[in-house]
Amino acid sequence: MIRKLIEEITKKNAPVVVGLDPMLGYVPKQIQKAAFEEFGETLEGAAEAIWQFNKGIVDATYDLIPAVKPQIAMYEQFGVPGMAAFQKTVAYCKEKGLIVIGDVKRGDIGSTSAAYAVGHLGKVIVGSKEYAAFDEDFATVNPYLGSDGVKPFLEVCKEQDKGIFVLIKTSNPSSGEFQDQKVDGVPLYELVGRKVAEWGEECMDGDYSNVGCVIGATYPEMGKLLRKQLPETYILVPGYGAQGGTAKDLAMYFNKDGLGAIVNSSRGIIAAWKKEEYTKFGEGNYAEASRQAVIDMIEDINGARM
Repeated sequence: MIRKLIEEITKKNAPVVVGLDPMLGYVPKQIQKAAFEEFGETLEGAAEAIWQFNKGIVDATYDLIPAVKPQIAMYEQFGVPGMAAFQKTVAYCKEKGLIVIGDVKRGDIGSTSAAYAVGHLGKVIVGSKEYAAFDEDFATVNPYLGSDGVKPFLEVCKEQDKGIFVLIKTSNPSSGEFQDQKVDGVPLYELVGRKVAEWGEECMDGDYSNVGCVIGATYPEMGKLLRKQLPETYILVPGYGAQGGTAKDLAMYFNKDGLGAIVNSSRGIIAAWKKEEYTKFGEGNYAEASRQAVIDMIEDINGARM
């Protein structure tokens, strides 16, 4: 699957992923109004609003980008209707030829981890039939429980040609409370990186592994170190834009071949219509504002990595 992602990145010259992390506050009033008129101010109405909002952004940007990353919590908050909107979003993005990275950050053990892996990347057996429940192409995985939590995902990746991105060094300010702590003089994030490299050897797909990692744009020096340690690992980079990461910070995340990293922007794209530089588009043309924000992001990232 990483080979397919690289093909799309190369074809579109766009090492970026759009985070489909909808909050109702991002959804223009006209979309909310239509959804509430049909379903009322209910969970179903909210789910319909975010689904229509997502669809507009995907329609406006799918020709520019290789991938999307829906964050499942933004859908779960609306209960079962929200999860249905998540499923519809994943399916629609795949219809448009996009790679889908399910930002689910799962981390458990044994049969529970296996169930998460099957639900998001694999196929569940029902009697004599098999079904792909959510069917993302990649999923984010929290490795805190160790190999017991990751290996079930590795098995599904091998069976289904899917991939995972394992959290190593996240972009949030308090990440260092645990991730930077030293074990025998070595930071925990570095030890996790070593395990990611080990897991990755089991799942090679060309020059890169289907086991990728997550390293925040807000910690470029740590990213530089980990890039050297993980030459065959694709890095999913959150924290660009709204969280303070800049294109200049990101150059070191890429390998000499210009590959090796894909940079995420969520609210900077999907809520672009609220930003001063894109207000000219207006609320009614929110999707066009998102398209321009994608164009600007691609130019910014490519300028730094070339």
